[in-house]
Parts: sequence; structure tokens; C-alpha cells
Amino acid sequence: RMEGFGYYTLPMGTEYRGSLWDGMFHGQGELRRPKGGAYRALWDRGVPTQGKYTFTDGLEYEEEKWLYCDGYDRRFYTEICSGFKPPGIAQLTNLDPPKIIPKGCYDCGDGFYNPKTRIVVDYKRKFLRNADDDEHEWILRTCRKAWDITAEHEAKP
Repeated sequence: RMEGFGYYTLPMGTEYRGSLWDGMFHGQGELRRPKGGAYRALWDRGVPTQGKYTFTDGLEYEEEKWLYCDGYDRRFYTEICSGFKPPGIAQLTNLDPPKIIPKGCYDCGDGFYNPKTRIVVDYKRKFLRNADDDEHEWILRTCRKAWDITAEHEAKP
């Protein structure tokens, strides 16, 4: 079994860098997501005892004082760092401009979800996973959908 310091890549592309003992994460180590973001933790026989997640944009998750995007302050992290856009210009996601969602699909955070096929693909259209019933319901209820019809007024000549 793996022991000492090393690198281990999981099937979905997440990489662990850190101490290993008896084939488990043990000691200081970091899980790095393929698209960015990392979880640094102190591990005890494969279980994190304390740690901190840092998102791709630098936002650090704090369990005790987590105020980001709660019911009282719904600003995106880029709005917290850079301020609001002028009135009339909406910011729909933390990424500005947001990704263009294919027709009939949803943006579920790590890619696009097609509810007809129940498949999630990354933003480059590479297969990620099949959604189970719970994820399907969550995406339909929560995530941003491509518009079926345009809500904008057509420009008048």
C-alpha cells in the first residue's frame, strides 16, 4: 500500500497531494479539483479532521462565519470584490459574462445538464456523469436554465 508523501489522481481527475499511510490520506494533504479549487486538510486514516476549501476564484469557505450568498446577502464573490454593476445590467453568475447554456439544458456548476438524457457534460462538452434522481430534481429546482424563448425586446428600426 502507498505510504509516505505522494500524488494520487482519482478517476474524475481530482488529485491528492500529501502524506499517505497504509493506502489512506494521513497527515497534511490537499485535494485539487481539475477545474480549480482545493481542499487542504489534516487527515487521520482517510478522514479529514480539520481543513479549508478554497474555490477557484480565491473565495475561502468558512463553516463558522459563512456569509457568502446566504439569504441576507446574495451578492456573487466577484461583486463583493469589485462592486455592483450599474443599474439595468444584470450579473447572472459569478462568472461574468456567464457561460451560454445549450438550448434545453441547465448550468449545474461543473458543466451542463440535459434533463432529457440525464447526462452532465463539462463546459467543453466532455462526459462527466449520469445524474441520479436526487441530482436531477435538484438541478431542475435550483440551477440556471437556457431560455426557451427570448425575453428581450427586438430592436426597432
